[in-house]
Amino acid sequence: MPRERFGKEHNFLPKSEILSYEEIQKFVLACKPLGLRKVRITGGEPLLRKDLPKLVRYISDLGLEVALTTNGSFLKREAARLAEAGLDRVTISLDAVDQELHSRITDSNVTVADILDGIHEAISRGLGPVKVNCVVQRGVNESQIPKLIRQFRGTGAIVRFIEFMDVGATNGWTRGQVVPTSEILEFLSDEFDLVPLMRDSPSDVASRWGHSDGSGEVGFISSVSQPFCGDCVRARLSSNGKLFTCLFTSIGHDMSELIRGEGDVSDLNEAIKEVWTRRSDRYSEERSSDAYSLPRVEMSYIGG
Repeated sequence: MPRERFGKEHNFLPKSEILSYEEIQKFVLACKPLGLRKVRITGGEPLLRKDLPKLVRYISDLGLEVALTTNGSFLKREAARLAEAGLDRVTISLDAVDQELHSRITDSNVTVADILDGIHEAISRGLGPVKVNCVVQRGVNESQIPKLIRQFRGTGAIVRFIEFMDVGATNGWTRGQVVPTSEILEFLSDEFDLVPLMRDSPSDVASRWGHSDGSGEVGFISSVSQPFCGDCVRARLSSNGKLFTCLFTSIGHDMSELIRGEGDVSDLNEAIKEVWTRRSDRYSEERSSDAYSLPRVEMSYIGG
C-alpha cells in the first residue's frame, strides 16, 4: 500500500466493519456445497491480524485445504503456530534478494535475512511445498530472477515469476514494464536446463518447469501474455464482506448482512451461488483492447 496514498491521514475501515473469524468461517461453510476445496488467507499482510492461527483452525476444521500468502516478515515467529493450527501451505512474496533493491521495492525496513529465515522455518514445519512469488518489472528487478533461482534451488521451495499486472489504478502499470514469460525462459536457458512439467490441475494459474537434474522447480504466472480467464475458479472475500469474482473487477457483491445476520447458512449459500453463476469476468482477455477504460479494484482491498 503506497504510503503517499495510504498515509496517517487515510480513512481506514473501522474495526466494527471488519469480519470476525467466526463470520469468515460462516462464509466459507456456505461455499463448501458449491465445490470449495481450498481457502487462501491473504491481504495486505495477514500476519498483522491478531491470533491468525485461530482463523486457520476454523477453516481447517471444515475439512478444507488452507493456504497463506505473506510478505514473510513475521513468518519465522508464527510458522510453528500456523502449522499446529492446520495450515497446509504458505506462499511468500519476495521480489528481490538484494537488500537495497528489496527495501526500495517494498518501501519497508523488513530485511531479506528475516524473510529467508521465515521461509526456512516454514519448510522445516512442513508448510509446503513453500512457494516464493516474484513480480517481475522491466527495468526494476530482472537481475533478481537468476539470483532467486540459485537461492532456492535444492531447498524444496518453488520460485514463481509473475508478469507485472495492472491491478487497481495506483501501481503505474504500463505494458512496457511487463517481462513476458517467454522472454524470461529464453534468458534463463543460458544458465539453467529447465524442462516443462505437467500442471496438477487445468485451473492452476502457474506453468511448471523443473531443473533437468531434479534439483527443484520454477513456476510462471503469465496472466498478461497468456490470460487464463476461462479456467479461473477463484473468488475473493474482502475484509468487510464483499464478494469479488475477479481480481480485476470493480464490483463487490455485499454479503455482510447475510454473513452477520441470524439467517440460515443456506440463505448465504444461495446468494453466493447466484453471484457466481452470473459472473462473466474476462478482464485479462480484454486488457489488450482497452485496458485503461476498464475500472479495477485495488489489490490492497481484496488481496492477491
